Amino acid sequence: MPRPHLALLAALLAASGVFALSDRIDPYYLDVLVGIGINIILAVSLNLVNGYTGQFSLGHAGFMSVGAYLSAAVTLFLGPQLLGAGGGTALAQNALFLAALVAGGLSAAFAGLLVGVPSLRLKGDYLALVTLGFGEIIRVLIQNFEPLGGALGLNGIPASTNIFWVLAGAALTVFTVTCLVRSTYGRGFLAVKDDEIAAEAVGLDTTRYKIVAFVVGAFFAGIAGGLYGHFKQTISPGGFDFNRSIEIVVMVILGGMGNTVGVVLAAILLTLLPEVLRPVAEYRMILYSFLLIVLMIARPQGLFNFRFDKSKS
Repeated sequence: MPRPHLALLAALLAASGVFALSDRIDPYYLDVLVGIGINIILAVSLNLVNGYTGQFSLGHAGFMSVGAYLSAAVTLFLGPQLLGAGGGTALAQNALFLAALVAGGLSAAFAGLLVGVPSLRLKGDYLALVTLGFGEIIRVLIQNFEPLGGALGLNGIPASTNIFWVLAGAALTVFTVTCLVRSTYGRGFLAVKDDEIAAEAVGLDTTRYKIVAFVVGAFFAGIAGGLYGHFKQTISPGGFDFNRSIEIVVMVILGGMGNTVGVVLAAILLTLLPEVLRPVAEYRMILYSFLLIVLMIARPQGLFNFRFDKSKS
């Protein structure tokens, strides 16, 4: 069995063990752990686009919102009809939640395809502006769509997310991105990043590679959105704004572009850092911003860019 499969199996077993002990974990620490897992999914999926393929997307929160709202709509509106008045068995509830997550991920992937096909022929700042505009368009559309709660958002979402779902989702995201990049097909992503003109000269369809990376990244962002919505039990358009996209981009840059292990560590650090700074709440964002500036000056290549990935060798 290849090493990534062993790592995935070990991660799933660890997730099961943490879930079994979750009743003994303080709810605050459990909340932080869930936040870490969701941020890992978001950062690693964006790293496929920004890090490994060399594009620059600023609309990841938009894909997250698509997944969050559609998965919540499945459990809120279809769930009572499918499970009946009694709510169904635990197995049926988990099956519905899994279906809702997949539906949210697929809807986000479709949104990524719609954005990617016309825009990924652009490069650099132009692509960043297009993805930024997409994220804002999605937020405004949701904000004015009353069946999904409008500006007030959706409330009463079933609390289906637990620590197992989040850690398993993070493990599957890391596994998928790692295997994809290490595969023969995945070398095309690295070729596009290193020299797009040379990649086209040897016959690679660079636009297709960029679209595939965009769609896969959007799919996992949608999964993260579904997990987030079913954990918080309420979502609103303001939770998926431009600032959220910037937070995810910072995790990728700080971890080291194209370094999965580094991005995971950065996601953990940037989730814990605001919590550590809570005792100085009035200065928390100032200190947080200052530390990011210092880190980026001291390590412009990324704080954790130590070339752990074999795909970089």
